Amino acid sequence: MKTLRKAIGFSVLLLLLFVTACGGAAATEAPASPDYYLPPVVATEAPASEAPASAQQNSGQPPSTNEPYDMFFQDYGVNPSIDTEDDNLSTFALDVDTGSYTVMRNYLKDGNLPPQESVRVEEYVNYFEQGYASPPPHQAFGIYIDGGPSPFTETERYDMLRVGIQGYEVDEADRKDAALTFVIDVSGSMDMDNRLGLVKRSLELLVEQLHRNDTVSIVVYGSEARVILNPTAGSDSDRILDAIYSLEPEGSTNAEAGLRLGYGMAMEAFKSDGINRVILCSDGVANVGETEADAILEEIHRHVERGVTLTTIGFGMDNYNDTLMEQLADNGNGFYAYVDDMDEARKLFIDEITGTLQTIALDAKVQVEFNTDVVMRYRLVGYENRAVADDQFRDNEVDAGEIGAGHSVTALYEVKLYPDAHGKVATVFMRWEDPDTHQIVEISQDYDTSQIAFDFEEADPYFQRAVVVAEYAEILKGSYWAEESSMDDVYDEARRISEYLYRDDAMEEFVDLVREARRRID
Repeated sequence: MKTLRKAIGFSVLLLLLFVTACGGAAATEAPASPDYYLPPVVATEAPASEAPASAQQNSGQPPSTNEPYDMFFQDYGVNPSIDTEDDNLSTFALDVDTGSYTVMRNYLKDGNLPPQESVRVEEYVNYFEQGYASPPPHQAFGIYIDGGPSPFTETERYDMLRVGIQGYEVDEADRKDAALTFVIDVSGSMDMDNRLGLVKRSLELLVEQLHRNDTVSIVVYGSEARVILNPTAGSDSDRILDAIYSLEPEGSTNAEAGLRLGYGMAMEAFKSDGINRVILCSDGVANVGETEADAILEEIHRHVERGVTLTTIGFGMDNYNDTLMEQLADNGNGFYAYVDDMDEARKLFIDEITGTLQTIALDAKVQVEFNTDVVMRYRLVGYENRAVADDQFRDNEVDAGEIGAGHSVTALYEVKLYPDAHGKVATVFMRWEDPDTHQIVEISQDYDTSQIAFDFEEADPYFQRAVVVAEYAEILKGSYWAEESSMDDVYDEARRISEYLYRDDAMEEFVDLVREARRRID
């Protein structure tokens, strides 16, 4: 990663650690800029899930109330609608995180609406399969674009565009050998079955997927950090499982010490031609301790630059720090997931194991160039905390996102076209660094008005689902832009689409979640 940006980013994380230890801090409203709303750089505790005042006044949706947990989220605001004559470029870092969606699911399962600050719309959308074809032969990625009218705007027509990025698949047998270092929080706050107990059961699934030449190291931290398993070959699964089963809660929390020792172990087990990943399993609650911040910062930067990536996996609900887990992964060249049950663990560690472990793109970002003769205005739905300045798209020193093998990433745009306009709507550019050759690659794809579906129900069912999921998230977020719709509208659309995707378990579950959310709002 790039030193200056990383220095700022990790300094924020250290502040978040301190804020968490002190019990949270108040959120601040973010000012608007020509491109996006800049998020406040503070952790927020969600005492009553209150949305920003503007959203409460305009959305027509009640804020979620009676926050039952001591949880920490960060409000990143909501992207504005932008006139193309002012700025026809939209640029953002790609994001494969899904933690926000599974946090919501856990809230609803417990009979509560999720806090509005917890909703990151793009993570809801990217939780679902998108139905993209594999990229053309010998290409790492394909760009896929489709669109149709929004079913949730009544006063005038707005179209939704789905911009999809699909990475190439890697067969499990062809996955690179991996050096995995688990950094596991065993502090007192993890002493619950849905925390440390679920960590143990989840890691047992992963052990079953190891190659014989993989290695596993385990670091635990409570009040202090220590190694409980030195680098051990994947073929010695019994020894690895014994170490996992031995985990017991102890002491307070020293996340810095755990990460410091974990990165040290990762370098000891480093595979020059393989995967090198630290996997943090925690509820995100942390105590800064007495460690010197600059020394930790310098050490982690060095390991990230050498190719050690960080995945953060969240467990537990009460006293959980979503903000810290998401931003740690962002600053560690990795991704953030939240495991709320064994089905989610299976998805992460069995169904998508290769994508979970093997990265195929570093610093991946997208720039959409809208045609000012066709598009009057546009709005990027979500990605508020992934914004990249337009003039930095081709700056190779700018930090962006990482993508795993076989992963897809989707962004939705709400666009207003000029009446009777025809021709090119936009050109989508994608740019990334190849993790093996370190070459910079850029591809592009045009999209034309002739490709936009005339009727929403005639569009690809996966496109329809993405639009409906995004609207669901915006309602839960209390977004100004969801003022013309309701959870009833979302539920009706979700039920209809489920008839097309009737074999999709995630779709069936989504319908149930919408039904429950509708009941909670009513």
